Amino acid sequence: MPESLAILDDLDKYESRSMHGQMPIVWDHAEDFQVGDRYGNTWIDFSSTIFVANAGHANPKICEALKRIIDQKLLHSYTYYTEIRRDYIRKLIEFTPSQFEKAFLLSSGTEATECALKLMRMQGNAIGKKKPGIISFEGSMHGRTLGSQMMGGTPAAREWIGYEDPNIHRLPFPYPWTLKDDHGHPVSGEALFTRHIEHLQKTGVNPDTDICGFILESYIGWGAVFFPVDYVKALVAFARKHDILVTFDEIQAGFGRTGTLFAYQNYGVEPDIICCGKGISSSLPLSAVLGSRKIMDLPDIGSMSSTHSANPLCCAAGLANIEFIESHNLVADAKRKGKILLDGLKGIQKKYPDRISEVLGKGLVAAILIVDPKTRLPDSLTASLICEKAMQKGLILVHTGRESIKMGPPLTIPDEALLEGLHVLEESIKEIVKP
Repeated sequence: MPESLAILDDLDKYESRSMHGQMPIVWDHAEDFQVGDRYGNTWIDFSSTIFVANAGHANPKICEALKRIIDQKLLHSYTYYTEIRRDYIRKLIEFTPSQFEKAFLLSSGTEATECALKLMRMQGNAIGKKKPGIISFEGSMHGRTLGSQMMGGTPAAREWIGYEDPNIHRLPFPYPWTLKDDHGHPVSGEALFTRHIEHLQKTGVNPDTDICGFILESYIGWGAVFFPVDYVKALVAFARKHDILVTFDEIQAGFGRTGTLFAYQNYGVEPDIICCGKGISSSLPLSAVLGSRKIMDLPDIGSMSSTHSANPLCCAAGLANIEFIESHNLVADAKRKGKILLDGLKGIQKKYPDRISEVLGKGLVAAILIVDPKTRLPDSLTASLICEKAMQKGLILVHTGRESIKMGPPLTIPDEALLEGLHVLEESIKEIVKP
């Protein structure tokens, strides 16, 4: 909107450009599955503000809980005890699978993965591992602080650090199109994991003494790409055999997003640690690390506190979020609506098979990969143009900046709005790739 240009210009002038790159919409309000500006425009939101608003924007139950804490005049408490902190963390542990006995509350996802890194290495030290080795995956993203980017799988994102941690190892991610042997024949995920881990061992890494943890992004975020189930099962079996902890980064995936409470449940395994964020509150900055009592009590008293850990407002939002997810059966609803979303995307792919190479995802997270029709190579420009066209037509998609167009509407989105969003996406593709 022309009226918004002054705001955009000021942000360009005063704010680090690292915050920029999204579509030029100046948000004014957001409710349930819709976002609005001050100028009368409304969008269907297929981003959930990057998988935060699982329970919908400005969820009434969450807003009521926040108002109660504000009226109580308790905006901050550092690590002094509060009743809302007790209520929330007790509910969080009761709500999650039984192997998670304790939690550590933080403010952001990157803090959570840093905490998991520390816990895995502390456990390795406690059981006599000689090296604090961590295995992660190429293409993964675990945050933007030092430890989390060290574990991340994108070399360019680590260049600023100036060195590589010799005890962080990365396996190739098993993308669906890589499930082949050296001769191009199909292989199982289990066989591919065996090949990956054997290659690592040939470099001199001993899993019994040199590795204390695996960290897996539950799906690769940029393209909603899930691991093969048998790959993950083989990984967890290997970890158990060699006393290695398994951490799942559930920051984009947890709290119903994939049609299960946590995405790791799609693999039929039980991790030792999970990192949660984003949809954990559907609103305010909140994250958590969950694990067994033994693992979570490795750090000494007071050694892992954070200024805004267990903030009263964030705890109130987190508690209301869980109660709403439970009472409205959002996890099962996400699974049902996910079929509508993925079936719709596959229908669009059939109309544009030369442009859409893959439809990926589970539940209410999905992505389509855009390729050049002649070369079949990734086409990031066309993906960006489709996102821009969709914005002009009233649909917010996740603009990744690469060949993927990613989407994840609030779990509360009505079926009709989901179908309308798919229709707008199809229209946008048609207008951008027309001959």
